[in-house]
Amino acid sequence: MNEYNQKIWPMTLHQLAGSYNVSKKVMSNWIKPFEAQVGERIGRLYTPKQVETIFEVLGPPPNMD
Repeated sequence: MNEYNQKIWPMTLHQLAGSYNVSKKVMSNWIKPFEAQVGERIGRLYTPKQVETIFEVLGPPPNMD
């Protein structure tokens, strides 16, 4: 498990945006400054490690408490 005590799975940009209750465009803009840290997506999905990194830099999604 991770520091959020939940299983993190591969996610699309759409799924990540939904987690944060924002549009895909907003989510993309939020991730852009951290691209070097997050890395490139594999196809349409961010890997679990990338998702965890996104949660670390942006803070956990509101519904993850």
